[in-house]
Amino acid sequence: MFPTKNNNFHKKIRTIKDYIFLVVVGSLTFIAILPLFHIIISIVIKGLPVIMEKGTTFIFGTLSEGGIGPAIVGTLILTFLATLIGLPLAFLAGVYIYEFSNSFIGRTTKMLLQIMLEFPTILVGTFIMGLLVVPMGTFSALAGALALAIILTPYVAVYTEEAMSEIPKIYKEGGYALGCTRAQVIFKIITKMAKKGILTGILIGMAKVSGETAPLLFTAGGLYEVYPTNPLQPIGAIPLLIYTLVQSPSPEDHKIAWGAALVMLIIFLAIFIPIRYALKDDIKL
Repeated sequence: MFPTKNNNFHKKIRTIKDYIFLVVVGSLTFIAILPLFHIIISIVIKGLPVIMEKGTTFIFGTLSEGGIGPAIVGTLILTFLATLIGLPLAFLAGVYIYEFSNSFIGRTTKMLLQIMLEFPTILVGTFIMGLLVVPMGTFSALAGALALAIILTPYVAVYTEEAMSEIPKIYKEGGYALGCTRAQVIFKIITKMAKKGILTGILIGMAKVSGETAPLLFTAGGLYEVYPTNPLQPIGAIPLLIYTLVQSPSPEDHKIAWGAALVMLIIFLAIFIPIRYALKDDIKL
């Protein structure tokens, strides 16, 4: 027989506090995501009319024709080459940090990779310029891809190490108990179970490099009147084209820049959303 007015009063106070907490958290969450929705809506509103007006010419035409075809192909090529170069090294680095987390080299490598996450990407561009562009005497897709691969590496490596570290050690011990080698335990057991986190890191790394501009200023050069065919020659990219167009006083160039921004957003969402949706459930062996 304990229900009293005092207990009811405290219950109402707790209910009010819970309600206030939910309102505050909801409001702050809305404020946090509002800039993102504002950016997306602005790009769609200003970019869609440009694409609708120019039609397929905007997607497949050259810049002189009012299109961004070479820039689209250039972005896809650079992202593919950067992933091809950086992914194996980044994955192996993440595996090494996971397996030898207590060693001096493992701790140092992890610290350096975490520093690289916040490293100014324009410095990567200048480094590759001195390493590759100046000796070759020309900008190139290879130089741009190498710069982007360096930027991609820490994202994939850090996410790989963190995803593998979240797997309970009992699975690792069980693999050794069954007579598996270290390579079999890492690549056939731990990697499969951590696949969701690893692929998330790969997606974030690809999204990061596909939108980079600063390193391409010193490595890619830009190519918008013909489609790229040689990795040792200059190449264009959508972010680099947008950067160039927004500096122009021409309103027509600004319209193309908005359309290019929408195309880049569509490419990113078309890659990111389906894969993330496919990975939403727990990975099963």
